[in-house]
Amino acid sequence: MAVSYKKLWKLLIDKDMKKKDLCAKAGISSASVTKMGKNGHVTTEVLAKICTALDCTMDDIMEIIPDDVDC
Repeated sequence: MAVSYKKLWKLLIDKDMKKKDLCAKAGISSASVTKMGKNGHVTTEVLAKICTALDCTMDDIMEIIPDDVDC
């Protein structure tokens, strides 16, 4: 199972924000943003801070991409 943060990057563009602006507004580290840039895993605390800062839900910033599994 993979995670994609493409929705977050699109939202930042819509709000005319840079990644450093997100760090400052949400109170998160640039390392967390770097991890998300590589579709890495971050804590739910980081995601909650982003959602609070951007007034959105987790569905607005990320999506789960299921693995192709043949059962």
